[in-house]
Amino acid sequence: QVQLVESGGGLVQAGGSLRLSCTASTFSRDDMGWFRQAPGKEREFVADISWGAGITHYADSVKGRFTISRDNAKNTVYLQMNSLKPEDTAVYYCHANNHWGQGTQVTVSS
Repeated sequence: QVQLVESGGGLVQAGGSLRLSCTASTFSRDDMGWFRQAPGKEREFVADISWGAGITHYADSVKGRFTISRDNAKNTVYLQMNSLKPEDTAVYYCHANNHWGQGTQVTVSS
């Protein structure tokens, strides 16, 4: 059973940047992605990336600000988050093949 471990969350001012990482415990050819859940809201899709061609998809709310990438040799997916807004504050979860990471908190202050 694959385990996903996220890192890179933290507190940042609006307009700042953070980079999240998620490493899978085993080799995976699955799409990998990021979701987030803000307090009192449902978990929502942020971005995902395919294994082979690296095809990406983004939620409209993050297009142009966030970039997802992956290093298949390291079983790792990244989420570069720029121009952060207070509404980006949430717990960010890594997802692959019906498995979830434990989540990492991102807080953006105004």
